[in-house]
Amino acid sequence: MSAVVESIMGENAKPAGPAGSHPPAAVNSQAPASPPAAIPARRAKKRLASGGLFMRVAPPLLGLALLVLVWQIIALKTSSFPTPWVTLKEAGVMFADPFYRNSPNDQGIGWNVLASLQRVGMGFGLAALVGIPLGFAIGRVEFLARMFGPIISLLRPVSPLAWLPIGLLVFKSANPAAIWSIFICSIWPMIINTAVGVQRVPQDYMNVARVLNLSEWKVLTKILFPSVLPYMLTGVRLSIGTAWLVIVAAEMLTGGVGIGFWVWDEWNNLNVPHIIIAIVVIGVVGLVLEQLLVALAKAFTYEQVNN
Repeated sequence: MSAVVESIMGENAKPAGPAGSHPPAAVNSQAPASPPAAIPARRAKKRLASGGLFMRVAPPLLGLALLVLVWQIIALKTSSFPTPWVTLKEAGVMFADPFYRNSPNDQGIGWNVLASLQRVGMGFGLAALVGIPLGFAIGRVEFLARMFGPIISLLRPVSPLAWLPIGLLVFKSANPAAIWSIFICSIWPMIINTAVGVQRVPQDYMNVARVLNLSEWKVLTKILFPSVLPYMLTGVRLSIGTAWLVIVAAEMLTGGVGIGFWVWDEWNNLNVPHIIIAIVVIGVVGLVLEQLLVALAKAFTYEQVNN
């Protein structure tokens, strides 16, 4: 029986061709048929990968090179404006010891950044504690939406620095006045985005909750909060960016320790390279805060939050 099976398998394995052809030669002649089809696919994948890497790396580098070129041209036209090389050397000296402390008004840039971040954290945290629950209430209760709507529309366009004198009048101190300015400018995006998120929850969800006779706490934790989370995190991202913008301007007016005051103090000393370095530091810190919140949003939502 095994001999019959082997003979059948042997006949089926033989390729069609003239008698006497050697089987191994026939197998070898067909073997190279698949690699030529796979090679172009691999080359195409490599080209796509290299093209994607090029698009990720080349445009940012080109943009930075263009910025440095424009900077160099301005420095050549204006004698008081430092060149990129001079600024780079000053940055090396400054960041060699960013946390020195000679006196309350003579501290390294690291301490000034930390002081500004502390004020931003306090003002932003208070705004989140007030703004997010208020946004839920406004979005959930129509009466509150109609009551607070005109107030928000009236106060939201006011410049954050316009609130600084009110803070100085009420708190009698520069530090709480700066925190107050951050609070009042950070609260509006969180209120508005959270309220809009609550109002856009599908009505079917609320109908199901009504049929199941869920409590208000269950509705809040099981339906509203997961649905509103993307909107809420968008408001948080907008608020932190605004808060970081405001603190620099507020510290220029209030003085003390902080990156804004440090920039103004360097201007009084006509130290333009340090001002440019501070601008870069402010931008980097703002970018890091933004990316941290983007990562937080990605961790808690399924929506695209990169833009």
